[in-house]
Amino acid sequence: MVLDMKIIQTQGLIGDGTFDCSVDHEKYSSMYGPTTGDKIRLGDTDLFAEIEKDFAVYGDECIFGGGKVLRDGMGQSAGYPASASLDTVITNAVVIDYTGIYKADIGIKDGLIIAIGKAGNPDVMDGVHSNMIVGVNTEVIAAQGMIVTAGGIDCHVHFICPQLVNEAIASGITTLVGGGTGPAHGTCATTCTPAPSQMKLMLQSTDEFPINVGFTGKGNTAKPEGLSEIIMAGAMGLKLHEDWGSTPAAIDNCLSVGEAFDIQVNIHTDTLNEAGCVEHTIAAFKDRSIHTYHSEGAGGGHAPDIIKVCGVKNVLPSSTNPTRPFTSNTVDEHLDMLMVCHHLDKNIPEDVAFAESRIRAETIAAEDILHDMGAISIISSDSQAMGRIGEVIIRTWQTANKMKVQRGRLPGPGDSDPAKDNDNFRIRRYIAKYTINPAIVSGFSDFVGSVEVCTS
Repeated sequence: MVLDMKIIQTQGLIGDGTFDCSVDHEKYSSMYGPTTGDKIRLGDTDLFAEIEKDFAVYGDECIFGGGKVLRDGMGQSAGYPASASLDTVITNAVVIDYTGIYKADIGIKDGLIIAIGKAGNPDVMDGVHSNMIVGVNTEVIAAQGMIVTAGGIDCHVHFICPQLVNEAIASGITTLVGGGTGPAHGTCATTCTPAPSQMKLMLQSTDEFPINVGFTGKGNTAKPEGLSEIIMAGAMGLKLHEDWGSTPAAIDNCLSVGEAFDIQVNIHTDTLNEAGCVEHTIAAFKDRSIHTYHSEGAGGGHAPDIIKVCGVKNVLPSSTNPTRPFTSNTVDEHLDMLMVCHHLDKNIPEDVAFAESRIRAETIAAEDILHDMGAISIISSDSQAMGRIGEVIIRTWQTANKMKVQRGRLPGPGDSDPAKDNDNFRIRRYIAKYTINPAIVSGFSDFVGSVEVCTS
């Protein structure tokens, strides 16, 4: 493949005329990154992302460095005030997002994405987006040969220790949603920050971390008293957990308060089926939206059939990374993990039976397929309770890879071309599981969760 770059010479330099410059495809990619039609293998998986569109104007790419394009009078314009130019431009990035897989420059102003397309100097370059002028006040991040995604979101975090933040950031997670008060037994088992004073202290204690955080209050009560206080103290949602009693009355009341305050409600349902079975819990939802943790059941929830909630239209299901993907050792490691996390005693037969009821190879295996179908929308960690906060992203892609190996290529809607050999639809489905989907569930998708122009 040869890319043609047309350079228009102006009168007074060499004379009028157009000169064609042909660049070998491999050489072009080494300088500017891959372009339309190129495929990228994702890590050590068998997944291949194909670039669907390149916003670059060949010959006018923005490249920074000595002797490169982004210099005054060339790619950097003169005469534009700070208000009319970008604060930061990310150049020649391959974007992998739920919206698509493409290559573009990304324009940032006041900390928000204001445009995606072609950046540069409109006085001498073709196709420059009106909101993507590079001026004297513009910083540059050179991303040729790199992939840009939205920061990962882990929406099931037990805030037990501050070291969680380091592990999260190192793995690509930039937003944490959950609850807790530190190394307390309630926090180890449930993602709840119960008291207003505790909510204040948790918000203060995370102020200095370079990460987004949101805390959920405890929602397990059959009466509304107490819930408004924790919400007003700063809770972004309410959490129902079986260890505090996920009864139909508590579910109904919590959802009513959540609707009144327009906040999310998360639930970890009743493994023991003491207050009702899965049908009673679904009935208590009363067609209201709710986020079900551990929708596969291994982390908890109605035994053996909590997985039914994946087929309920008002349920937003998620599962956690310790069972991702299902392999030969998945079941073996979970029993001891459960005993520790939920304050159970291995010398009490009932406690052992409780733990064993949750580890079902059949539903864990089904979890793989349901994720690939899109029936389970989110992968999170359940950090330090069952899962590992540093493995949300890698286990998501391990699951995607396993499903390709077992089930073959996943065609998208209207995609019936057997000649296509990219995995774009599956890639977009799986990246959504730790970016846009948890952002929508948590209520902040206008600001994080995707590589899109901010409209808020």
